[in-house]
Amino acid sequence: MERIKQILEEKLNTDLLQIVLSDPRKKPETFGNAQGMEKDKALLASKVKIRPVQKKDRLFFQMTSYVGTQVFHTNYEKEELIAEIMLLLADFRQFSLQASDCQVTAMISKNGKATVKKRAAKKPERSGNSVSDERIPAMEDSGTCNKDRLSHNRKKNYILQEGVCVPFLQELGVQNADGSIVRTKYDKFKQINRFLEYIEDVLPALPQDRKISIVDFGCGKSYLTFAIYYYLKILKGYDIDVIGLDLKKDVIQHCNRLRDQYGYENLHFLEGDIKNYCEKEEVDMVVTLHACDTATDYAIAKAIFWNASVILTVPCCQHELNRQIKCDMLSSVLSYGILKDRMAAILTDAVRAQLMECYGYETQIMEFIDMAHTPKNLLLRGVKKKGMQKRPSVEKVKELLDALSCHQTLYDLLTGEAVQR
Repeated sequence: MERIKQILEEKLNTDLLQIVLSDPRKKPETFGNAQGMEKDKALLASKVKIRPVQKKDRLFFQMTSYVGTQVFHTNYEKEELIAEIMLLLADFRQFSLQASDCQVTAMISKNGKATVKKRAAKKPERSGNSVSDERIPAMEDSGTCNKDRLSHNRKKNYILQEGVCVPFLQELGVQNADGSIVRTKYDKFKQINRFLEYIEDVLPALPQDRKISIVDFGCGKSYLTFAIYYYLKILKGYDIDVIGLDLKKDVIQHCNRLRDQYGYENLHFLEGDIKNYCEKEEVDMVVTLHACDTATDYAIAKAIFWNASVILTVPCCQHELNRQIKCDMLSSVLSYGILKDRMAAILTDAVRAQLMECYGYETQIMEFIDMAHTPKNLLLRGVKKKGMQKRPSVEKVKELLDALSCHQTLYDLLTGEAVQR
């Protein structure tokens, strides 16, 4: 361990690329002592990454802790970080450090002995103008490259890039003619790219040997519908069929005109509601962005009945439980309107996520976009599990709803109780 501490003393500077702690000695959920303590979230993590960041004229080191589906960031100064890493080494089996001049790996035994290997950094092999090695390249000691790498707010490498003209973004008022982003639409631009990143993550779950069928319920002005088509069809070359559904006739007509203008043959916009849509017999991915209140439940239910491979939904206006919820144990919370509203929204999404798990989906609840950009910031992502795997019991969901004196639309739709009401 002393060898690792010595290396940290030497390499915690601007030449550091990253440090990774991985392979936790215990399952993350078995850690209990640090629950609720922000700086100790790393003790609950499945992986920890560290990189240098420059804030004004001071060098800090940002620790990113991956705890379940959540990510936590904490900034440390050098000596504080060394102490934290030495503490964490007891809970992880693997340690790796990459700097501009060397690479260090270490295996830590359960009795605390570290086997350390250090070697010179390998330079990327170049063939013509392309880099064939995907390792992180060594950075210069100075200059814009190093400055950008250390910036606390590094420029994001978006899927749809700034400065690259995208026709539908210009038509929808997000992008100027020169490819720059309209200042007042920058949050929308970030939101679109964030959603595409979530889609990129689930591409392996989609069919690879046939046309992919996608439905976007409540597509509205269709920023995301066009983005999905452009990304999968134009940029990635997938064979896809995309349908956008919305109640507003004028919006649908406008979107179809744009579709014709761009020649997007396999993109269609239809007028109608989620509840009564039944034109498709098989759908591979169902998308909903801000489908209001129980519309989200109908969309998820449709996806489950279709046995869709992927469900991506950003709910909003979860009023259903708010109107019903009664629980004496929670009276001190429910007596405050704003807290009741937030609790009802959280419980609604928890029920939805659990039901998706019950029906065979590996489900995550993720932050879609920072609260500063939109209050509707949770995304439920479900990926259909392969094979027969143990699933949570629907009875657990019923117990929760009974305890809250509530019924919930998705539960009713999936269990048949909607027919009885």
